[in-house]
Amino acid sequence: MTYHLPAGKAADGVLAVDVTPEKAGWGWSSLRVLDLPPGGTHTFDSADSEWIVLPLSGACTVATADDSGREAFELHGRADVFSGVSDFAYVPRDARTTVTTADGGRFALTGARCTRRLPARYGPASSVPVELRGSGNCSRQVNNFGAAGAFECDKLIAVEVITPGGNWSSFPPHKHDEHRPGEESALEEIYYFEFAAHEGTPGLGYQRVSPSGRGRGTDVLAEVRDGDVVLIPDGWHGPSMAVPGHHMYYLNVMAGPEPERAWLICDHPDHAWVRDTWPDQPVDPRLPLYTAPERSA
Repeated sequence: MTYHLPAGKAADGVLAVDVTPEKAGWGWSSLRVLDLPPGGTHTFDSADSEWIVLPLSGACTVATADDSGREAFELHGRADVFSGVSDFAYVPRDARTTVTTADGGRFALTGARCTRRLPARYGPASSVPVELRGSGNCSRQVNNFGAAGAFECDKLIAVEVITPGGNWSSFPPHKHDEHRPGEESALEEIYYFEFAAHEGTPGLGYQRVSPSGRGRGTDVLAEVRDGDVVLIPDGWHGPSMAVPGHHMYYLNVMAGPEPERAWLICDHPDHAWVRDTWPDQPVDPRLPLYTAPERSA
C-alpha cells in the first residue's frame, strides 16, 4: 500500500484528488478535490456518506436534492487557503449534489461513511473557531470548521491547519488508532497539502508517520508539495514540517467506527514532554495569519 500520493496520483477524471474507502483500503474516510474552470460544474451522489463542500479557492453554489426537496447554498469562498476562513456547505447522505462555479476554483469534498442522515446546512465563515495551538516553533493555526463540538456531523471530523514556514506541527507525534474509551479514538485520517510560494518558487514540506505497533505498521517519510495526499490508517503521525520561507497548509479528514464522534489522541511517550514547554514560550507572532470574519448583525 502506498500512503504518500504525490499530486496527480490520486486523480480520477475531473477530480484532482479522489480518495475513497475502497481506494484507501479502509472503512470510513473520503476526500475529493475539484478543480473547476469558469462556468464549471460537477454532480455527485453522496450515497452512504456525509460530505462538507469547502472552497479552497474561489466561490461556488452547492445545490443538493433528495426525496424531501432541494437546498441551495451560495459559498463566498476565498482567494486561497492562506488568505482567509471560508464558508462551507454540509451535504447529507442519500442525496444528489451539484457544485457550480462562475469564475472557477478549487473545492474540497470531505466525506465519511455514516448511518444518521442529518439535514443539509450552510456553515458561515464567521462561525468557524480559529485556534492557535502550540508555541515557539511548534506554533500553528487550526481552523476548526468541521471539528467535533464545532459543527454537527454523524462521523466526519475535518479541520484545516496552517504551519508558518520553518515551524513543526502535528508535534508531539500522536496517534488515534485504537478504541480506548475516554482516552483515544480509532480514526482514519487523510492529509491534503498546499504551500505558499515565494517569488514564484513553489513551497514544500515533510511528513512523518511511524509505526505504533498496531494495524498496518504505517511508515512514511515523505517530501510533500502542492496537491499531495498522505493516508494515515494507523501510526504515530508527526511532525509535519514546513520549510523556511513557505507556509504549509493541510486539510485533515477523519472518520472511524467509534460510537461517539470525538478526536481523542495519545502522544508519543518519547516526545510528550514537549507540550510542557509551551507555556514558557510565546506563540509565533506571525499567527494568526487571519481570523474568522465578524458575525453580521
